Amino acid sequence: MKIAILGSRGYPYVYSGYETFVKEVCERLVKLDDVEITVYCHKNLFEVRPKEINGIKLKYIPTIKSKSLSQLVHSFQSFIHASFSNYDIVFAVNSANGPFGWIPRLFGKKTAINVDGLEWLRPKWKGLGAKYFYWSSKLCTKTFNKIVNDSDAMRDFYLKEFNTDSTVIAYGANIRESKNPKILQQWQLESQSYYLIVGRLIPDNNADVIVREFISSTSKKKLVIVGDVPYKDAYADRIKSVNDPRVVFTGYVKDQDLLAELYHNCYAYFHGHEFGGTNPTMLKALAYGCAILAIDTPFTQEMLSGNQHGFYFSKEEGNLRSLIEQVDNDNGHLEELRKSARNRIIENYTWEKITDQYYNFFKTLLK
Repeated sequence: MKIAILGSRGYPYVYSGYETFVKEVCERLVKLDDVEITVYCHKNLFEVRPKEINGIKLKYIPTIKSKSLSQLVHSFQSFIHASFSNYDIVFAVNSANGPFGWIPRLFGKKTAINVDGLEWLRPKWKGLGAKYFYWSSKLCTKTFNKIVNDSDAMRDFYLKEFNTDSTVIAYGANIRESKNPKILQQWQLESQSYYLIVGRLIPDNNADVIVREFISSTSKKKLVIVGDVPYKDAYADRIKSVNDPRVVFTGYVKDQDLLAELYHNCYAYFHGHEFGGTNPTMLKALAYGCAILAIDTPFTQEMLSGNQHGFYFSKEEGNLRSLIEQVDNDNGHLEELRKSARNRIIENYTWEKITDQYYNFFKTLLK
């Protein structure tokens, strides 16, 4: 099977969930005798451009320098290039690529796309951006042979909204244990002395709600916030202006071992992401053994298997504050969640399982 992967920034460039997916799944697929993978990369992101890494073939396609259009221009050119190449399957990520799914089909290729989350509902996309994502996501159900969703809840949404069924293949995570908790001393942190938020400071992650509720609580623990935004932003500035000695802002943490220790040693991890399907950050929290307090959505309920692997909160004022004050004095229950967290990954979210599902999906697609 000759498979082209389009729509990410490329390989081995890891920036978001798309690139992590490409890395984890493609590195495993190419070890199989009957699979050949080519990943299309943003040429401007790679100073060195080898033709192949770890058995994965690479194509570098140029694009324009534009925050809103660079991915679309890159994808369009990649779809054209792939259509004139000898691939059996063209597989895309990102529902913004809906308008391009018909192009490879004109040349006899099988096509599929992972449509990811409900992008048009995210506050970062307003007006035309939100309308485009909705239109493009609907178009995915028409222009591609098959669509993939990463959760049953998202599959149900596509059935209801677009009257189209999809194949469910989740995202994955790698299990890890704590190795060096002493490195947290740079922030004067000790194991289980703090709650943790990891993610960009954008409205759909609801960091403002979490911070508001935490500082109004009586908790004597700290709240560690890992993340920022790479631009001037009033929402992020408002969060960072909070004046409370319990709140610690680390900014971006690029050292993955250091980030892992922040997960491993937190008292509990707050998950506020609202509009995705299977969320990579919460999977990482499970894989790293965190007790999780998550915003209540169909997606978090699915990932945490109801009440088996976490507690839930709403955005209603006072709701999370009450939960914080409840669990602050209930370490026994949180310890049970920590002990069972990795089991949830083993059950449903290992990259080996995800890779097997994609392999079978591609074989079926060719038939």
